[in-house]
Amino acid sequence: MSDVDDLVLRPAVEQARLVRLGEVSARELLAAHLDRIERINPALNAIVTLVPEMANDWASAADERFTAGAEVGPLHGLPIAHKDLELTAGIRTTMGSPLFADHVPTEDALIVQRMRAAGAITIGKTNTPEFGAGSQTFNRVFGATRNPYDPSKTCGGSSGGAAVALATCMVPIADGSDTGGSLRNPASFCNVVGMRPSPGRVPAWPTVTPWTVLSSHGPMGRTVTDVALLLSVLAGPDPRSPISLSEPGAVFDVDLRTDVNGWRVAWSEDLGLPVDRAVRSALANVPEVLTSLGCEVEAAAPDLTDVREIFQVLRAWGMEIRLGDLYDRHGTELKDTIRWNIEEARRRSLQDHARASVAHAKLADRVRLFFERYDVLALPVSQVPPFDIECEWVTEVDGVTMDTYIDWMRSCSDVTVMGCPALAVPAGFTDDGLPVGVQFVGRPRGDLDLLRFAHAFEQATRVGDVRPADVLNP
Repeated sequence: MSDVDDLVLRPAVEQARLVRLGEVSARELLAAHLDRIERINPALNAIVTLVPEMANDWASAADERFTAGAEVGPLHGLPIAHKDLELTAGIRTTMGSPLFADHVPTEDALIVQRMRAAGAITIGKTNTPEFGAGSQTFNRVFGATRNPYDPSKTCGGSSGGAAVALATCMVPIADGSDTGGSLRNPASFCNVVGMRPSPGRVPAWPTVTPWTVLSSHGPMGRTVTDVALLLSVLAGPDPRSPISLSEPGAVFDVDLRTDVNGWRVAWSEDLGLPVDRAVRSALANVPEVLTSLGCEVEAAAPDLTDVREIFQVLRAWGMEIRLGDLYDRHGTELKDTIRWNIEEARRRSLQDHARASVAHAKLADRVRLFFERYDVLALPVSQVPPFDIECEWVTEVDGVTMDTYIDWMRSCSDVTVMGCPALAVPAGFTDDGLPVGVQFVGRPRGDLDLLRFAHAFEQATRVGDVRPADVLNP
């Protein structure tokens, strides 16, 4: 293994430390990652827009600031490719749609602003499904992104390009977004860590749905510590986001090591949903690992009555707000599942919304009471392992037919509706060598405790250390 490869394989916190100590320059770190991208990306299609000249200019400026003794941020010198849904000034942002194939924004999204201010070096954009709809990363602009553990399989989505870039060490950290599982599902499929923070933890701007609690931006990394590092930059209040939480991001810049002895864990092997036998088998030892850490593990799950209906109504409403106008003007140019989702929104009545709102309020109270008894809920991230890349969406799980393109993701989307922070952490592999993640759900706004718990599990298992074979010998 070359010295360059050894450098990019290190955790993001270690790479950042080396740059801050002056042992590696921002330009050297960028060159190492660009080399990886050149060798690995063509076969996987994770990074779809690359701006090496701009990145080199930013890295040079970062090195000059460091040499001059200026204060540098926690992400100083770390290369990052942003999800292709996020606005990036001067860099093409397609949303995975032919309608925006040549779109170049004039402003950065808030999370991009925060990462750049913290010293990160933007190198390009990562692939995503059309408008982020669906947990299979393909579109008509760039094509499909392949799973690094088996290129015949999908990487999941919608933050699929980000997960693959992380798993193959083309970037040290990545941003993503999550409505029905888009940070968690690709993390599970690619053996990395993805976090959906509490609503309002990472404010969004610009957005046409500032009051929504369904969608969230969040961090991805190869380790829980790397995720906490990025969350410390992304989190914190912003006056443009009416639901943003007041705690500063710096609360996550802490040592995550903690003793979880005595923590009460509710383990649900399926959340009452159909789950593929390969997933059940890969996660069968999770309760044993948690018990070995001193946790009190009990088979339990919250009462999620009406949760599917709540999610379907809220998601359809959000799709209408974001894409309804495009549907009216360019309906035939949108993919089938997006058209269906907008038509579903228009079919719904005000009474449907009222019933969903009342049911959501009742669910929130049941979740509150559940977490008075338990510290963490543990369950599968995804109901299926990575599936064939030619399959647009899973139509059957363990013999049960899925009615819509989002039903196979309910192990994530049901958790979304709970309004709690959730983490996908590497936990095992199928007999075919495909990654399977476990999902840890914390108390409402209990993001830091959840990170500490996940870190303890990660250190006990080290499953996330298993990188795809081609990463070690590209």
